[in-house]
Amino acid sequence: MHHSYDDTGADDDFSRPSKTQLKRDMHDLQSLGEDLLTLPASRLEPLQLPEILLDAIKAAKKITNFEGRRRQMQYLGKLMRKIDAEPVRQAVADFKLGRAQDSLTLHESEAWRERLLAQDDALQDFMARHPGVDVQQLRSLVRAARKDASAAPEQRSGRAFRELFQFIKAEAKRVAQDASDDVLEGDGDE
Repeated sequence: MHHSYDDTGADDDFSRPSKTQLKRDMHDLQSLGEDLLTLPASRLEPLQLPEILLDAIKAAKKITNFEGRRRQMQYLGKLMRKIDAEPVRQAVADFKLGRAQDSLTLHESEAWRERLLAQDDALQDFMARHPGVDVQQLRSLVRAARKDASAAPEQRSGRAFRELFQFIKAEAKRVAQDASDDVLEGDGDE
């Protein structure tokens, strides 16, 4: 065993990342590669990833064997080291945020439907929070859903119940879009 007691290279040892840090970085890139697999092709195109990486992603989506998939994910991680990972991280985060917002919209729509069917004053609250809503159609849908709900279980069609939900969901998206349009217009005025 050879020991070097030369102090000239001592600072060089601390200027590069440790082996543990390098492994941690590689695992992060590998897990980012796994997140890439969840993105639809339409989200991958704007990232302008190298063709070899896109091919590796397509191959990984098809692999079902555990060991084969593990090796493919390691390969993806290796390829990820050669690109700037920040735009990929941002794309994955944006996609996950969009999915979370969609889920939140669905839960809120479900809650509004339950409220509208259970409480008469909920209609006024909904109209106040959703200016510009087609009040006549909303009242008609609520009336039809209540009528359907009061029928015997085997006579219920559920159609009015679903239509009310779709109407509420569309209304929530319209209001959210109007709010984001207002924000964009406000940014342009400055």
